[in-house]
Amino acid sequence: MPVYAEIYQFAASVGSLEGYVYKKSSAEDLDLLALSVWTDNIRQAYNNLPTEALQEFQDFLNQTVSRAIHSLKAALGENHELVLKLKPMVKGEENLPISADDFNKKKWFQH
Repeated sequence: MPVYAEIYQFAASVGSLEGYVYKKSSAEDLDLLALSVWTDNIRQAYNNLPTEALQEFQDFLNQTVSRAIHSLKAALGENHELVLKLKPMVKGEENLPISADDFNKKKWFQH
């Protein structure tokens, strides 16, 4: 599969995950079995993307994954396996969202 298609599929999965977990307040609000498979697939895809591609979008990925982690922490707790599965995809500590609501309002295509 061409690398751009791989990147698109990966980004769509991560963005969908963020949207699915956003503002969920408890484990009962989440399909934990599906989320476990979902996060495993995301991690596997992340680990198979070319390093040079990851370097180009890691800062943006940090934003999306960090917001998803904030939502999961609120629903499941700091040390839940789903939180721990996603944390290694966030590289660095700089400019990370402080909450699930911390969105960068200006998009790359806006001047």
